[in-house]
Amino acid sequence: MIGDARPKLPPCAAGGPDDGRMRVADAGRSGQWSEVGTPRSDSAVQRALRGEIERARRRRGGLPVRVLDVGGGSGVWAVPMAAAGCQVTVVDTSPNALAALRGRARDAGVADRVTATQGDVHALVDAVPAAGADLVLGHGLLEVVDDVAAAVGQLAEAVVPGGALSVLVAGRYGAALALAHAGRVNQARAVLTDPVGRSGPTDKLQRRLDVVGLRGLLESAARLSIELVQGDGVFEGWLPGAVLESAAGGGEGVAELAGVVAGTPELLVLAARLHMLARRPESD
Repeated sequence: MIGDARPKLPPCAAGGPDDGRMRVADAGRSGQWSEVGTPRSDSAVQRALRGEIERARRRRGGLPVRVLDVGGGSGVWAVPMAAAGCQVTVVDTSPNALAALRGRARDAGVADRVTATQGDVHALVDAVPAAGADLVLGHGLLEVVDDVAAAVGQLAEAVVPGGALSVLVAGRYGAALALAHAGRVNQARAVLTDPVGRSGPTDKLQRRLDVVGLRGLLESAARLSIELVQGDGVFEGWLPGAVLESAAGGGEGVAELAGVVAGTPELLVLAARLHMLARRPESD
């Protein structure tokens, strides 16, 4: 991490810890997460989650904010949120990832605020209570599930009325341009022309999404109201590493520029990932 730029999230509960550890995973500066799952710069995704957690904290009158991280693996997102005072449940299919999550939570001193549950998004109701989370995360999830509409429906059912769903997905157009930039022209063309945005039969992802497709899933399949659309990782693969890493060469400036681009409709579609924050109505 360059310098000591440690953005903070508000405590998830009155009196909860707020020591700067709530640094949600981001690719804002180098496109990589650190080994401990903390970002290297403040990002548009982080700022959105900070605001949502603060909103939920006020709504709950100081009680811990309940976060559900579906497909959260080893806790890149969950452990920092727990360190900020949230009560976090992680549902994942991998027992090895959940074991790593427990170890990471224990090392961070937040084992009492992290619950690891083995389960699948398509049977989420069997793993966690319906309408039990103030904030549900589906980050890096919708690209790999078999039935994406059903998965979105399950995520939405887990959100309390008035709560929010945060989804972060691989973007189709950003992937196509990155592949073309790398000289993989045939794969770039496939991503643009394939019905689900796959680069070929060996593609590890089930799909890549664009803004229209992701919006349609959240609004139609889950009947959610979208409040925020932004890009994440707009400059991944485009700027030289020396520019990204050097404060003197504009490392902080790049992060600030990325924040502006993230919310610019004409440019956010080119991001490596698309982020949407959608709200469940107070009454369905």
